[in-house]
Order: sequence, then C-alpha cells, then structure tokens
Amino acid sequence: MEVRLAELKDLNFIDYLQKKNAEELSFYPKIVFEREIPNLRIILAEINKQPCGYLYHGAEKTFCKIHQACIEYDLRGQLYGSKLVKTLINNLSLQGVYSVTLRCGSDIQANTFWKSMGFYCEAVTLGGIRRMRDINCWRYDIVKPLFLNQVNPSNKTKDASFWLKRKTSMGTSFLRGKHLLDYRKKILQESQE
Repeated sequence: MEVRLAELKDLNFIDYLQKKNAEELSFYPKIVFEREIPNLRIILAEINKQPCGYLYHGAEKTFCKIHQACIEYDLRGQLYGSKLVKTLINNLSLQGVYSVTLRCGSDIQANTFWKSMGFYCEAVTLGGIRRMRDINCWRYDIVKPLFLNQVNPSNKTKDASFWLKRKTSMGTSFLRGKHLLDYRKKILQESQE
C-alpha cells in the first residue's frame, strides 16, 4: 500500500467513496475537495496504484482536525486505515502540531478503530435531530499534555423516529452550534405534544 497526497485526478474517487459511506461520514460538496486538494489537506491510500481510501484533514496549526477518513468497506480491518492515520500523525509531528482531533457518530464502528489508534474520547456532544445519536470527540496527543480530559465514549444508536414525526421543517439540515441545538429542542418539544 502506498500513501500519497491526493491530486485533482482523484476527485471523482473521493466523492464516490464519500457518497457510498454517507451514513457514516459528514457530507462535503465536491467543490470542497476540489479546493482542499491543492491545499495538501487530503491524503490518499492506494493498493496496486488503485485508490482505496482517503483522509481529509484541516489546517496544521498547534492542533489538526480530521474531517473525514474512509477506506473501501471490503478493505477495512487490514491496517490500511491505520497506515493513513500514522502517515498523517508522522507528518504533523514534524510540523510541530500538538494534537489531532475528530468527531465520530456514537453508532459507527469507526469508534473502535480510533480507540485502537491511541485516540481517547475527550467529550460527548449531542448530534443532529435526524439521527438522534451522540457525537464522540476523539483526540490524539502528539505532545503529551499535563492533564487529560477523558470520558467514556457513547455507544448510543441512531433513532430516526423524532425526525420522521416532526411537524417543523426549517428547510436545511446544515445547522451548526446553537442553531442546531435550538432546532433539536423544538423538534423534541413537538414530538411530546
């Protein structure tokens, strides 16, 4: 297996794999990948010169956030994802980055993968109303901190029943932060009426 920086010629594969795994990944429009490839923020895994997975990460400052990581389903559990993550961590450590973070839905098998890679859960937050699952916030410290804020990850399964029973439609599911929490609260109140 080879790991290399993604090129624009890899764009269709990255978008295809993202759509194929839509229930497990956050969604990014194809134009985001088109913008981030020249910024060197996507690394690609290849087997026999054929792409088999990718990892999309944010800017390298004192910390770095993994936005997406995905390996073809039939190749999971064979250390390909591990090599992608280790390559990223090695590159980041050379650039003076202290830690790597990511968010992962509580019902996704990838939580086990992140834990096996040495990440720890530093927080659990509420997810969106459509799935009603928790979001585990994972962290890997390249430079070990004095104090750790470690919690048990959630394994709450998704529950779409609230979403299906909703009366309110705000027209978009791309709410973040306080707006997402307000929308979630409104849907939950309606379901109890």
